[in-house]
Amino acid sequence: MLHPDRDLMGEKHWLADNTNPAGATGSVQDALRGADVFVGVSASDLLAPDDVAAMADRAIVFALANPDPEVDPDAAREHAEIVATGRSDFPNRITNVLAFPGMFRGLLDSGAPRVTGEMLLAALRALADVVGDDLDAGHIVPSVFDEALVPAMAGAVAGAAKAAE
Repeated sequence: MLHPDRDLMGEKHWLADNTNPAGATGSVQDALRGADVFVGVSASDLLAPDDVAAMADRAIVFALANPDPEVDPDAAREHAEIVATGRSDFPNRITNVLAFPGMFRGLLDSGAPRVTGEMLLAALRALADVVGDDLDAGHIVPSVFDEALVPAMAGAVAGAAKAAE
């Protein structure tokens, strides 16, 4: 766990102060007990299904290490309400390919000299809008092959860039 007494660098100090104000210590498994959300972006096979089972009811697991996520998605789905991975052979694929084509198209179309927080938020809202009424536990993001995704995101990013001029 990130806690203030660890030897932390950079943003990890802020994370420890803002996500663990009590200074709890222990393993990833200790941190998951009763947790609502797990977001993993670093290590394959970090968790066992029992670790996910120890999380809160209706837990959310984003096991995004690729190609081998932190926990087997099928096993995690037995205990968590929503599971996402970076793999293309499971639902809720979350990878940079969702954002980069539309984001870059919008930046190029607008001639924006830099990426702003407003552009990132516009891109995220566009991504969510593409899901629309199809939102459910197995469909929290659009498919990377959804033909509406890139134009929607590009337009939103370009619009945010123009509004900031």
